[in-house]
Amino acid sequence: MTDILPRHPDLGTEASPALLPAGLRDLLPPDAESEALGVEALMSVFASHGYERVKPPLLEFEDSLLSGSGAAVAEQTFRLMDPDTHRMMGLRPDMTPQVARIAATRLVNSPRPLRLSYTGACVQLHGGSLSSDRQVSQAGIELIGLDSPEADAEMVAVGAEALAVLGVPRVSFDLTLPPLAPALIEEAGLPLADRAPLLRALDRKDAADVTRYGGRLAQILTDLLLSAGPAARALDVLRAASLSPAARALTDRLEATVAAIEARAPGLRLTVDPIEFRGWRYHTGICVTVYSAGRHEELGRGGRYLSGGNEPACGLTLRTEALLRAAPARAARPRLLLPWQADADVARRLRAEGFATVASLSPVADDAGEARRLGCTHLLRDGAAALL
Repeated sequence: MTDILPRHPDLGTEASPALLPAGLRDLLPPDAESEALGVEALMSVFASHGYERVKPPLLEFEDSLLSGSGAAVAEQTFRLMDPDTHRMMGLRPDMTPQVARIAATRLVNSPRPLRLSYTGACVQLHGGSLSSDRQVSQAGIELIGLDSPEADAEMVAVGAEALAVLGVPRVSFDLTLPPLAPALIEEAGLPLADRAPLLRALDRKDAADVTRYGGRLAQILTDLLLSAGPAARALDVLRAASLSPAARALTDRLEATVAAIEARAPGLRLTVDPIEFRGWRYHTGICVTVYSAGRHEELGRGGRYLSGGNEPACGLTLRTEALLRAAPARAARPRLLLPWQADADVARRLRAEGFATVASLSPVADDAGEARRLGCTHLLRDGAAALL
């Protein structure tokens, strides 16, 4: 007999129709609705601060998707051929470069600073270091056309408000200076053979290897490495450090940004890691990573970059799946069974009250049993919702 069913290439057995590529998954009830409600809560906060929503396409031609700041995400981009034009296209791995393109082209004549928000799915070639997900949902904001500590502070303050609406507990914002360590290494003229292992040591927080490869920078880099933590302590170390004028300008900006955040969002937990440099490579200044205490995954990240090649911008992108894992479970919408031929006006009223009405499409002998079978919490009795 001819075998017509597909076989899994690794296991040599018939593949399940539910089998998905690694890093991709179905989102089922009630999680899919919970995510949608959470995303709309985030977008409502963004809109209340004047951020207008844009919706870039999932696919773009490769030469536009990977131009400007998009060049930094090339290694995470799925590519495919457009059958109509025979040009290469890419699936976006991150939405910020797309928003930067929109600002520099379609909205080039709009007043600055330009405040834009967005949400959507992205696909990455590889999951992040702390996640195996390759399809990730993003919701974020971009403030384009202004370079100031107050603009940086707005990103953090609006993000903190959005997380508070979701109920994410014990949020902290970790501020970093990705240009600082490379600038110090370049200015010191360290041998090229030592630079890559030194950067790896800094990335791993390996003080012993920092001493081994750091040369005359070893002491200052070790001090900065060990200063990571509460913002006040890290800033004290940075003030005491012997830095070049260019490096001092970076740390002064960091201090001004911390002060601006504390003025706008008093009590927000801020940490500083001055030599952390991981993240999207298009960031050019102060960056931020969002965490919830007790959880190991990032909830979001953002920072300062150049939009359209030379226009100052900053943004914050939140990972909605991670947020909803950190936030308290949202109460599911109560489901109510409408018996066969129930009054339509009553059904509309109940939906307005927040019920999801599930209509019986034929008479049944036991409405209460049918309601339980369909996962309903309530049943319509005498024109009112009765709890089962």
